[in-house]
Parts: sequence; C-alpha cells; structure tokens
Amino acid sequence: MTDARRVLSYLASVVFLLLIWWLLALIINNPGLPDPLKVFHSLVEKGWPELARHMYVSTYRVLGSLALALVVGVPLGLLAGRQPLFDAFLAPLVYLLYPVPKVALLPVAMVLLGIGDSTRMLVIFMVVVNQILITTRDAARKIPPQLLLSVASLGAGKFSLYRQVVIPACLPEIITAVRISLGSAISVLFLSETIAGNSGLGYYILDGLFRADYGAMFAGILAMALMGLVLYILLNFLEYLLCPWHRL
Repeated sequence: MTDARRVLSYLASVVFLLLIWWLLALIINNPGLPDPLKVFHSLVEKGWPELARHMYVSTYRVLGSLALALVVGVPLGLLAGRQPLFDAFLAPLVYLLYPVPKVALLPVAMVLLGIGDSTRMLVIFMVVVNQILITTRDAARKIPPQLLLSVASLGAGKFSLYRQVVIPACLPEIITAVRISLGSAISVLFLSETIAGNSGLGYYILDGLFRADYGAMFAGILAMALMGLVLYILLNFLEYLLCPWHRL
C-alpha cells in the first residue's frame, strides 16, 4: 500500500468514527454525550492550553514507563529465550507474578512512593514489562538453530550472535509487544491518574465529569485517543526504520 493510500485510509477511519459518534449523540440526545462539534468547540474555546499541559504529563508518563519496561524486559527476554537454565529460573517468577492484578498494588505504591509520577509509572511498568519479556523470550526461542550455527561457523562470538542474529530476528515481535503494551499502559494510566492526583488526562476527564462539563470531559477522552494514535503511528514508523526487510 502506498503512503498516500495509507493516509487516506487513516482519514477515512477517523471520519467514520466521528460519524458514528455524531449519530449516537443525535439518537441518544443527552448532555452526557455531546456531539463532536460541541466537543471541538469546547476544546478550542476554553480547554486547549490546560488540556495540552495534561496531555504532555500523560504522554511522558506512558513513554517513560514503556522505555523502562523495554530496558528491563528485552534483555531478560533475550537471555531467557537463548539460555534454558536462566529461563528455568526466571519463568516461575514471571508466571507467579504475571496473574497478580498490578493495579491492586497502586495503593501500596502510593504509601511507599507518594502520589507523584514515580508511583504511576511504576504501576504501568509492572503491567507492561511481563508482556514485553514473555514475547521477547518466545521470539528468541523460535530462532532456527541452523541459522545461529551458520553464523557461528563464520567466527561470530556470543555477543555478535546476539547483535547480528538474535536481536534483528526478535525485533518485529518486540515492536508488536510494545504496540500491545501501549494499550494496557494507557488504560492503567487513566486509572492511576483518577486517584489522588491533579495532573494528567485521567484527572482532566474525571474533573470534567464532576463539574458536569461534558464538553471538557469528552475533549479529554479525545486527547487520550489522539495520544494513543500518535504513539501507534510512531511505532509503525520505528518498525519501518528498524525492520526494512518487512517492506520486501
């Protein structure tokens, strides 16, 4: 698909979504569901500078948490995928902790770290790091041994094998894991920002609800969706740059 067609497809999806929203608002006819024009009007008239500040705070919380999860999860996943002994040690820990709802640990994190950014980012990190680690490990396991042997036979050491074979082979699935984790991160971000805080899009949306300012509330929801869309597009662009063989 050409870039122009891809852009047109994106625009068509957005227009379709706005049309569905407008129809629902027309049918329900309730102030709790304003139509898109009223929300855009509220956004432009009174909310944008403040909303932009909250959007900035939410964005760096999500990006910081994902970056930390990548720094921790990818090396551990690569090592576990290629070293069965290390995997035998790590897997029980991961499987034991993975089912625990990390959001339930938010009050504990607040007691220990306060109600600042570090608490929210820690909870998001705990939710997404296992997703990245497990996906990376499974991708590293699937690399054909013949491929590693053929490169090793040319004199490549362990470090070179990871750099030239293991990491490139796992990169597409790591990016897919980040793409999936991004949705989880934004969901947890919203929940964490609605509890004991005064910044971020979650706080902005809840504040609009409490003030019965539904235009502002939906502007916050729209901003959160826009943040997710931009981050997904950036991930696609990163995949385009880092995995050129996918374009073939």
